[in-house]
Amino acid sequence: MLALITGASKGIGRAVTLELARKGFDVAINYNHSEESAITLKDEAVSLGVKAEIFRADVSVQEQAVKMFADVKAHFGENVSVLVNNAGITRDNLLMRMKAEDWLTVINTNLNAAFYCTQLAVKDMAKARYGRIVNISSVVGLTGNAGQCNYSASKAGIIGLTKSVAREYAGRGITANAVAPGFINTSMTDILKNDVKEAILKSIPVSRIGTPEEVARAVSFFASEDSAYITGQTLAVDGGMTMI
Repeated sequence: MLALITGASKGIGRAVTLELARKGFDVAINYNHSEESAITLKDEAVSLGVKAEIFRADVSVQEQAVKMFADVKAHFGENVSVLVNNAGITRDNLLMRMKAEDWLTVINTNLNAAFYCTQLAVKDMAKARYGRIVNISSVVGLTGNAGQCNYSASKAGIIGLTKSVAREYAGRGITANAVAPGFINTSMTDILKNDVKEAILKSIPVSRIGTPEEVARAVSFFASEDSAYITGQTLAVDGGMTMI
């Protein structure tokens, strides 16, 4: 089966791609800027014994998402069975200082892109009566976060999108679930100051930062047959940050 991962060249997307490749999925690797990283990732995936190819597209632009899906189908000769909506960015600032451009850019990349790709994927999944959609949300989509109104809104929107798609397409053999990472060791968290990191660590019961690979294993579960009776759910991979 074929899995398409958006924003796959680095961080969580990279770990997800390799985990799915290990599980035997052929992988379509979407990237926008980091071509060198995408090429390296493709080579690593191929070394695991699966087919892999890179596809450059800004998935926040609908026309580019449409072309990417057509290119993926033409290259692999099959439809996408697993879609992982991972592409995401941050443009943090306090509400009163946030520019409208930064709001729109984050919403477009994190939420609109997931809508475009999901809409394209379910057309073929519905015909096949099979599909797995896994959306990467965030714990701040569950809790909110000061200085991240745009990011939190986009990730909360991902959860709403996930639940609605799950309800619409459950009868067609398609599941839709979300993974909400907590504080994960990626380039997004590397830029935080040490005092900020220390404060965050105090809020994590397991007292450590998570890894992209730990998120990837949760995504892999939702992409597999093991989760066939699970849909519309959000799994927080956060070391206990958001436990109720």
